[in-house]
Amino acid sequence: MEGLHEDLVALYVESRASATDDPYRRPGRQNFLNRLTVDMRRPGFAMVTAETDSLMGCAFGFPVGGDGSWWLGFDGALPRSIEQLTVSGNVLAFADILIRPHSQDRELARRVQERLLTDHQASLGATLVDRADRRALVALRSWGWLDIGELRRPAGATTFRARVLPLGEHTAARLKGLVTMPGGGGPSGA
Repeated sequence: MEGLHEDLVALYVESRASATDDPYRRPGRQNFLNRLTVDMRRPGFAMVTAETDSLMGCAFGFPVGGDGSWWLGFDGALPRSIEQLTVSGNVLAFADILIRPHSQDRELARRVQERLLTDHQASLGATLVDRADRRALVALRSWGWLDIGELRRPAGATTFRARVLPLGEHTAARLKGLVTMPGGGGPSGA
């Protein structure tokens, strides 16, 4: 991992480049490195990378504890199927998914996400995205992530959109009917 830090930072910057008219200000390089350092120390941390002649993409995360504390601050009742998967230890939190923009980015994103879930024998991926980060929310939707609601950490001011990615038809069938699209897919449900 030590040898990858600079490549990961470069990938982060390139994958998070925003249009000049985008009002959302993405966290900077140092924030990314700080989060990566903390996440690397979590039990079960894993990363999948995709490379050609350079780093093209990666996904990294850690198992969600069966106690459900990862979902603390979820607005309303957590869907029962997600609660069951969490208790059984089948949920992997995706801390970040970085994909270098190119014509095959959707396929590459799918492959690194599925590989990380498969390697951890998880049937559900979960992530939290600042609801103001419309670009990330749109990308996740295009990569197959489902919106299940909002979450606000007790000590934080940021409201997150909770997204899940089922692996396999059985898990997808269990989650059928969960998807929420507040505002018709607009800013809060992008």
